[in-house]
Amino acid sequence: MNSTGDTVTTTRDVDAILIPLGTPVTIPAGAMVLITQELGGTYTVSVSGNLARVDGKDADALGLGESNNAVEAKVDEKTSVACGPVEEKAIRDVLKTCYDPEIPVNIVDLGLVYDVHVVDTDDGKNHVDIIMTLTAPGCGMGPFIVDDVRAKVLSVKHVHDVEVQLVFDPVWDRSMMSDEARLQLGMF
Repeated sequence: MNSTGDTVTTTRDVDAILIPLGTPVTIPAGAMVLITQELGGTYTVSVSGNLARVDGKDADALGLGESNNAVEAKVDEKTSVACGPVEEKAIRDVLKTCYDPEIPVNIVDLGLVYDVHVVDTDDGKNHVDIIMTLTAPGCGMGPFIVDDVRAKVLSVKHVHDVEVQLVFDPVWDRSMMSDEARLQLGMF
């Protein structure tokens, strides 16, 4: 059940990240929060006039337990063998579970992912290079989005190592979004 739009009371202190600054904060037990977005295994909440990102592992603090969305966003957690072919489609699919916490569109459809390149190393393992950007160069959430990308791509079968490079040339603009993203955001 999607809880977006619900106002809930936190059941315990919960660590969060202020959006867009990226500053760690603690939302105290008993705080009233409005869930504004539930995508990619994380929650964006409005608390005391600020937006904050709460990790899916802390859904219980929002009184939710583990939501269907968090379950769907989980990538295969079993240990994967690092040798063997890596499908770029599998990487792009898992990237579609990564979201900017302010925008309810995945980073692929937003046009933030510029390049995905799989490199077979001499020892038979696979290294993935990802070149991406952010909607704004000074976005404090950048490190958290990059960490999310790295963790999810590492879960793809046969991926041994991931390097994510943030670039700001070319500068992102709305024309880089997919038609689906523009439609979803009402930008047609």
